[in-house]
Amino acid sequence: MSLRTTTDVIDLFNRAFTDADAGLLTDLIGEDCVMESVQPAPTGERVEGRSACLAWWGALALDRATQFRPQEVVVAGDRATIRWRYRFGDGEADWVEGVNLMRVRDGLIVEALGYSKTAGEVPLAIDTAAGH
Repeated sequence: MSLRTTTDVIDLFNRAFTDADAGLLTDLIGEDCVMESVQPAPTGERVEGRSACLAWWGALALDRATQFRPQEVVVAGDRATIRWRYRFGDGEADWVEGVNLMRVRDGLIVEALGYSKTAGEVPLAIDTAAGH
């Protein structure tokens, strides 16, 4: 059996969240996987190892109160960038956009680094310049 391509792996990874099917993640995560979530700032939570990453992503996939929706996926070799929108409530402003930088080796996810836009916690460059 041939190895899954990076595109195949990332498509299945995204489907786990859009279809709320954590079972799709089971055969996608490498033993040495490292994941960094978008929170807490500034570096995010670091999760290491297959079991820990599977548990973290599985809980997110099954969380019916939130929605992770890929907006665009770009694959280049063993790397993929997923631009996404994450809705965490019913309010008009209860969402955030971000990206995951993914790395796949031998058909398994071995790295996932998450970054998101902040909700006004960081001053804009124009605001900082105006204060000087």
